Amino acid sequence: MNSSKVIIALDGMGGDLAPASVIDGVKIASKKLPNIQFNIFGDKKKILSILGKDKEILNKINLTNTLKVISNNTKPTEALRKSKESSMFKAINSVSKGDSHAVVSGGNTGALMVISTVLMKTIKGIDRPAIASMFPTTKSETVMLDLGANINCSVKNILDFAIMGKTYATTVLGIKRPKVGILNIGSEILKGNETVRLSAKTLSKEKNIDFYGFIEGNDITKGVVDVVVTDGFTGNIALKTAEGTAELYTEYLKSSFKDNFLSRLSFFFASPILKSLWNRLNPSKYNGAMFLGLNGIVVKSHGRSNADGFANAIAVAYDLCANKFNEKIIYNTKHTLKNIKFKN
Repeated sequence: MNSSKVIIALDGMGGDLAPASVIDGVKIASKKLPNIQFNIFGDKKKILSILGKDKEILNKINLTNTLKVISNNTKPTEALRKSKESSMFKAINSVSKGDSHAVVSGGNTGALMVISTVLMKTIKGIDRPAIASMFPTTKSETVMLDLGANINCSVKNILDFAIMGKTYATTVLGIKRPKVGILNIGSEILKGNETVRLSAKTLSKEKNIDFYGFIEGNDITKGVVDVVVTDGFTGNIALKTAEGTAELYTEYLKSSFKDNFLSRLSFFFASPILKSLWNRLNPSKYNGAMFLGLNGIVVKSHGRSNADGFANAIAVAYDLCANKFNEKIIYNTKHTLKNIKFKN
């Protein structure tokens, strides 16, 4: 593999709007990111019809024809056993074989996680991978994990997430010493279950992590901490609640500006402000959740993502590769919480 290039494997058929969103996302990303190439897996006929005859983009693409697609209804274990000829499996396998540096898919999340974990394995010292992404806040952005990969977590899992989240914030957001907080039902030290209390007690003694303490749900968007750590059950609910609330207020705004002539006139004058607000909250800007803890870069694009969103997911994968993210995870895992012994 050419080390001077960042090669991204793409599941060309993964996502509600694929392959159009994937290929149009490639067109956007290829113009913004230097030294990038793509290994795309999917229906060659459909993909070529969307690519057109742009030689500059075609020169950056290696296309492998595969017609099998893993649907959103496919069980992860079934996808692992029966879908080795699918676009998703082949894209992941491209990374595990060393033909690509990272993989991006908008397909079935469970299948992507299971296949990636089996083919790539977890980094030594990390028990389970976690899904991480960024939330917009009143200050800037914050990293949150786990967003759904692990329903039940041990203290070891929570501590692993803290190490990986810290590394993500440092690498992607450029924060030298990010503040790490554990999501809880209260900020008091006695609140929460035994797992979060013991995790907090352990992290408070670790010099390599700037541990803030417990935070509550309404602290996430305030930007109280740079990294929010929680189990996948709670994290996924928090994520979906935030997405639903954003959609609700968008609908409220739309309906309010349609009430009468005066409200429509108000919309005309408020348009520049609303456009600025949309640019800050546009979901496409935050598309691209990473599966942290694997021996390879895996980025999950939202299934409903458009071309801009998919291009952003590609950019996330590119940045993680260019900044040698996994090497930093390996280093931090070795040098953080190294004297802690966990019960089986």
